[in-house]
Amino acid sequence: MAHSLSAKKRVRQNAKRRIINRARKSEVKTAIKGFEAAISSGDRKAAVQQCKLAVKKLDRMASTKTVHKNKAARLKSHLARKLNKIKG
Repeated sequence: MAHSLSAKKRVRQNAKRRIINRARKSEVKTAIKGFEAAISSGDRKAAVQQCKLAVKKLDRMASTKTVHKNKAARLKSHLARKLNKIKG
């Protein structure tokens, strides 16, 4: 258990950040699932739209350091490769 005031404050801050970070990660996972659903249905137009949404959310997550920028770049690369595989 934290004893000093600064340690107690840090515990409160960490709890807040954890909630925010988990929500962001969940949003990204949902966006990626939507993209994969659009790909499996074969709808390229919907897949492009879902890809843009997922990339936007990944960039926001990387800019706030919820995930490392290289991980975000790797995930965006995977999305782009999957998108390029389907025919328009």
